[in-house]
Amino acid sequence: MDSYPNGMSKEIVFCKGGGCTAKLGPGILERVLECLPKGKKDDNLLIGYDSHDDAAVYKISDEVAIVQTLDFFPPMIDDPYIFGKIAAANALSDIYAMGGEVKTALNIVCFPEKMDLNILGEIMRGGQEKVMEAGGILAGGHSIADDSVKYGLSVTGTVHPDHILANDGCEIGDKLILTKPLGVGIIATANRVGEASKTAMEKAVKSMTTLNKYAAEIMRQFPIHGCTDVTGFGFLGHLHEMMHGVFSCIIHADYVPVISEALAYADEFLLTAAGQRNRNYTEQYVDFQDISFAMEELLLDPQTSGGLLISAGAQQSEELLNKLKGLDMPCAIVGEVIEKQSREIIVI
Repeated sequence: MDSYPNGMSKEIVFCKGGGCTAKLGPGILERVLECLPKGKKDDNLLIGYDSHDDAAVYKISDEVAIVQTLDFFPPMIDDPYIFGKIAAANALSDIYAMGGEVKTALNIVCFPEKMDLNILGEIMRGGQEKVMEAGGILAGGHSIADDSVKYGLSVTGTVHPDHILANDGCEIGDKLILTKPLGVGIIATANRVGEASKTAMEKAVKSMTTLNKYAAEIMRQFPIHGCTDVTGFGFLGHLHEMMHGVFSCIIHADYVPVISEALAYADEFLLTAAGQRNRNYTEQYVDFQDISFAMEELLLDPQTSGGLLISAGAQQSEELLNKLKGLDMPCAIVGEVIEKQSREIIVI
């Protein structure tokens, strides 16, 4: 029987379904946030929750702004160590999506008191390794007893106030670049019912544990107008936030990088409830033109630790893409930003 380095059996199962599929739907969040008191305006809060962006940004000097984010969720995979790496990579990603650099992180832990503490140790070991890989410092955290496992990070980074990458900075003519393949949510769902192949899971795990740090370092070398990371609201949900009611875009479905096995699993209706919430929310903004059901589902699939979606100037987009391809992660120019149309997102 396989075991972890500390001797704990790998046969322990603690995954009931999680990752970014556990997020509340975007429609629900909008209704709640609209009801919150706004409070006194602070001009140093450059980006707050009302912007639909990936993290908050607060200016502390003319040269430095802090970037703050928080993300945690239940396991979507049975291996606690790998789950810790995925959860940490997912939380760290928001800093990179804003153009920032990771500085510190705090653990957020919910854990049943009756469960083997070796499992918690493996989760936190995976998370610690990713924080270290990001160049950050794990500075502490908070834990509570709960009836199920949840783990993530609160992360603080820094960015120059003039170099913030908001998700709504697109310009007409920009090319849209996706730096990781879609499909990890569907594959994790298939895996929970014993239908995912070993190869499919290996591809999904590689994608989810890969930090967006490396794509972000390349991205900073080019004139980028907007950026987000693709997570629980799916590719189309986060793309809708980028268009923010001002622009439209054309997406070429054949160019979108996907994990091929996920298409087959979608055809077998191995879908997520979160994906259907994403469909209900985005359908008013999207025009699918002769797109297969399986491809629609991948575009709606909630991604855990997904890639960056970059809006870049057309002239240098090919050079940017060629450098991103050197990272050994499927990536592509998937579309372009156009003037506002009757539908925000046109998928052809």
